Amino acid sequence: MSVAPRPTLRPDLLAQLAGAAAFDLAVIGGGATGLGVALDAAARGFRVVLIEDGDFARGTSSRSTKLVHGGVRYLAQGNLSLVKEALRERTILLHNAPHLARPIPFVMPSYKVWEAPFYGFGLKLYDALAADASLGDTRFLGRRDTLDALPNVRSHGLRGGVQYWDGQFDDARLAIALARTAASRGALLVNRVGLTGFDHEAGKVVGLQCIDHETGRPYAIRAACVVNATGVWVDTVRGIDAQAAARTVRPTVSPSQGVHIVVDRDFLPGDHALLVPRTEDGRVLFAVPWLGKTLIGTTDTPQSSASFEPRAQQDELDFLLRESALHLDRAPAPSDIRSIWVGLRPLLRPASEPDASGKIATRAISREHAVMVSPSGLVTVTGGKWTTYRSMAEDVLEHCARAGLIERRPAGVTVSLPVVGGGANPDALRPLSDAPGTHLYGDEADLLTSLPGADRELIAGLSEAMVRFAARLEYARTVEDMLARRSRLLFLDASAARSVAPAVAHILAEETGVDPALAAFELLAARYADPLSVDCK
Repeated sequence: MSVAPRPTLRPDLLAQLAGAAAFDLAVIGGGATGLGVALDAAARGFRVVLIEDGDFARGTSSRSTKLVHGGVRYLAQGNLSLVKEALRERTILLHNAPHLARPIPFVMPSYKVWEAPFYGFGLKLYDALAADASLGDTRFLGRRDTLDALPNVRSHGLRGGVQYWDGQFDDARLAIALARTAASRGALLVNRVGLTGFDHEAGKVVGLQCIDHETGRPYAIRAACVVNATGVWVDTVRGIDAQAAARTVRPTVSPSQGVHIVVDRDFLPGDHALLVPRTEDGRVLFAVPWLGKTLIGTTDTPQSSASFEPRAQQDELDFLLRESALHLDRAPAPSDIRSIWVGLRPLLRPASEPDASGKIATRAISREHAVMVSPSGLVTVTGGKWTTYRSMAEDVLEHCARAGLIERRPAGVTVSLPVVGGGANPDALRPLSDAPGTHLYGDEADLLTSLPGADRELIAGLSEAMVRFAARLEYARTVEDMLARRSRLLFLDASAARSVAPAVAHILAEETGVDPALAAFELLAARYADPLSVDCK
């Protein structure tokens, strides 16, 4: 059963923020981790507030490879506990958000006689670890079946392949659904509200100071427990807390940059995804059908600093295009790229020192998460991955309870809790490889079509009603909010997003009464279309 929709009118949210008494839990950061913590805590009956400096999922959480997976690469690393946890959580996510997460078959082509049995054995182990959570059996494919599944895969020397199953999702729309589900359970969530400082009493964090970026108005929040879930920026927040006690903090995060390119669907026809288990530099490469396009990624490049809009480098783009040419008969050229986007992974910093270049090799860094409680009581969570956001949230609340910051209440409340829209029958839903449409709204599709402009398409897959829905129910304030995360058009086709931006801006201004930042979005869209020629901070 899905929860009832709640309006997200900003004046009402800010009035609640100003008038609220003390909260049990305050969360800083509106990505997958922070939203998961807010939802779990609210579902347990705690009084919860979450602030997000930008927009929900603006950072890493909207820039993943769109896979809900147990981690085939982690299996190769021997991290069976992480694989088993992720496989369990994969099943829960697919069940709770069937409109936003669906199974997808992957094919690993083989060109050498040993490849199919070698990788097939590992994938059979993957099936075994999944047990009842398996999405389908791994099977060996002959040459013809491999070509049928991947019509554009490199045919020269192809011997066959191995097919296995994993999950795929729309990361940003899931984040918005988590925010709305937490709100339906009583949590107060506000985007575009940034942290400015902490309140301490006797050396302990008792609240935080923040500011509404739209009006400049400051707010004070009292909370028994404060959780820092700001991804690659957790060390910055830890530093703000430590300043009050003149403490120093050891960095905990090693950012890793992942670049993705999006091309037309005809580069990977069909509903199967391509997995290359080992590229020329030892990485894993995916080519995945997603929302009517083909997504190719990803890189894994160490970074020394974090940016809200990290920039793809020429060598990263060259790598993706070069590897595509090695594995596709007809490979994309630079002119075929519809959008380029970059995400920063908040990987746990290892104890080892950087190499001679001053960077830490991120491919071998664990994707597990860590929870730390500072001397002031600030709880920080970092690392992890989208698939395990729910179990990470449970672990965070366990640490909070263990530290005496909140009372211990039974866990497991989100195991069978559908997110907003998740009451739809999954058998009636189209795969996520299809072009975007009302199926992404699940059981709220009827509500969407009841809004003004449901029959007026601004561009294929985006109606006027979708913009109004986003402004009224999904916290959208700007053109970027709408076209990057409520709709995924910026990530699918940056030029198309730029062309429709003025019409979207007009509707948003009508709905919200504030400047929808059209000019800033047009610059951003140009950056996604050609990141090497446009500077965008």
